[in-house]
Amino acid sequence: MEENILDKLDMRKLGRELQLARTKRGLKQADVAQMLDVARTTITAIEKGERRIKPDELIKLARAYGRQVNDFVRERPAIEPFQVQFRGPFLRSEDEDKEISTYIDQLEDLSRDYFELEQITNSPIVQKYPIEYKIDNLRVDLAAEDVANQERKRLGLGDGPIPILRDILEQDVGLRIFYLVIKPSKYSAMYLYDHELGGCIGINLLHPEERRRWSLAHDYGHFLAHRYKPTMFVINNYQRVPQSEQFADKFAAYFLMPTSGLTMRFNDIRKTKEKIVVADLCTLAHYYGVSVEALTLRLEDLKLIPTGVWDRLQQGGFKVRDA
Repeated sequence: MEENILDKLDMRKLGRELQLARTKRGLKQADVAQMLDVARTTITAIEKGERRIKPDELIKLARAYGRQVNDFVRERPAIEPFQVQFRGPFLRSEDEDKEISTYIDQLEDLSRDYFELEQITNSPIVQKYPIEYKIDNLRVDLAAEDVANQERKRLGLGDGPIPILRDILEQDVGLRIFYLVIKPSKYSAMYLYDHELGGCIGINLLHPEERRRWSLAHDYGHFLAHRYKPTMFVINNYQRVPQSEQFADKFAAYFLMPTSGLTMRFNDIRKTKEKIVVADLCTLAHYYGVSVEALTLRLEDLKLIPTGVWDRLQQGGFKVRDA
């Protein structure tokens, strides 16, 4: 690397990038100073852009931060770092915070790379966002169905299943969506908003497709009604489910399985049979691209089947994958 490359860089911008990379790595200025064999005040000056960094120092820092030197010397779009501290009320341990932080960093890097690629190719993503829906003081289920119906109408989806949900949300809405390997599996999805990048969603790639679709619809609900509030979707991790999570889950159900279409298709099946059997539930769930559990509970809510069917299936040892 030639020194004249560094001579052309904005030291304040480079210093800010180095500071963000250091904090993401969980290192203190004193730790970095020891690596470079310099005073801590030198690191402070470098991060403030007051002291020009040397090529060998940048190489050492890039290695320490798990980054490429190229990440710091080439022009990249500037974005605000994603916020790690979610406002969700679920209780987290220090280890869980570290887990979440790692995946937030991945989502931020992917979103930034995607944004940079758009700039290089001069093909920016088109954001066709609706205004943020106001649902305060409304009953959660009614608000969720109303928003779901309005969005289906706005996107021209009718009342049938949505086979290409990810494509619609990326191309017709303008969200940035990424599938990530997230462990443990209790983490389903994460949603964040940045004024430059817009809405960004990370979905757990390790989950079955119907779970991923549900998580995507769930976080789309957050985008529509709680746009500026970052969330981590954690399965069965609430002692008391907050209203924002209730809304997002109800929205997913109404958006993926609209009342009119689902009722009509269920009645079409009932006309030809004396009794609805488990195979019918599996077929209908596959048709809508949702889990058998989600489909069954939705039919129970609509009172199309007796309440408690899903509980009885579970108690009877019903295995979804075998079915």
